[in-house]
Amino acid sequence: RCGLPKGHPMRRALVFALALAACQEDVAQNTDPLPLTAETVGHFCQMNLLEHEGPKGQVHLEGLPGMPLFFSQVSDLVVYLRLPEQSHPVLAIYVSDMGATGASWAEPGAANWIDATAAHYVVGSDALGGMGAPEVVPFADRTRAEAFADEHGGAVMALNAIPDSAITAPAPSAADGDDDYARRLKALSDKPEG
Repeated sequence: RCGLPKGHPMRRALVFALALAACQEDVAQNTDPLPLTAETVGHFCQMNLLEHEGPKGQVHLEGLPGMPLFFSQVSDLVVYLRLPEQSHPVLAIYVSDMGATGASWAEPGAANWIDATAAHYVVGSDALGGMGAPEVVPFADRTRAEAFADEHGGAVMALNAIPDSAITAPAPSAADGDDDYARRLKALSDKPEG
């Protein structure tokens, strides 16, 4: 019970504040894409994204307004989305539109973001992303994606159709001709336990 008598101005103010709070709807978190700046760093690599070629990505997480996770490669973004240990629900995902006016591999654009779930991706092309690994290349327009695939190889597909093998590098093996890897592996297995 409130210790203030009925009709007291403070009691009325308290009741009004509680009623207002009860009626107030939750304000939706702003998930508009943010442009790349000189301070934007990749989630995995912690390197400035403007210094890397190729398309980028950003993920907006619930409870972290104005602080999306940025990725130096779209394939890194896809890997992140598939990790089982997510800390927050994903609210929005954006990727660079490589078919946008003015976008080039060297400068994909700081603000030409598109909804990643609606993009068309070229998978398996000869394109290497910002960190030098094979890249999946996003386009808003399917015709532009198909033209890129005709020139650089690969297939056009949706985000959820991208196979895990297209976004993860295979481990080196002796069968691939990596003699140094085989030599180091043998040296480790030949060490005495102890």
